[in-house]
Amino acid sequence: MTVGGILLAAGAGRRFGGPKQLARVGGRPVIERALDALRDVEPRVVVLGARAGQVRAGADLGGARVVVCAGWAEGMAASLRCGIAALGDVDAAVVVLADQPFVTAAVVATLLAADGEGHDAVRATYRGTPGHPVLLGRSLLERAAELRGDVGFRTVLEDARVRHVEAGHLGDPADIDTREQLEALT
Repeated sequence: MTVGGILLAAGAGRRFGGPKQLARVGGRPVIERALDALRDVEPRVVVLGARAGQVRAGADLGGARVVVCAGWAEGMAASLRCGIAALGDVDAAVVVLADQPFVTAAVVATLLAADGEGHDAVRATYRGTPGHPVLLGRSLLERAAELRGDVGFRTVLEDARVRHVEAGHLGDPADIDTREQLEALT
């Protein structure tokens, strides 16, 4: 089974006041730390949008294929469509968010190990609360054209067969949307 990885990093960082993908945590840009979660997944796609050139110049994207989503301002749905198209023919894809630098490769490995027959998706949970990353099977990837706005697969997952896997002991889903959150996390 071929499983690809998609790192969503197209947002403008309006609440952050600039490209939060380049904010530093532990001496490295958050986008690099988030991409580490996909280090054992191939192929890997990084979806950029706002300030794409600045992000590419300011971060090491580890050989991942970079796709610039022209419709990034629509929200997460456009980025997902671009990422899924760029992955090509895969059986499943793990979706990771660039503003979650403490999600680890161990979380992704746990999702991959938990994938089993009878599920459309496997989703990480943290103390029982669903979060990212999410492993999407082929049947869901084929529904990407239905996605609109800034909610990603949320509504599609409501009707899907989703296996939830606790990952709170393997990573932290804290995301960085503002400079205050960055300061609190560092």
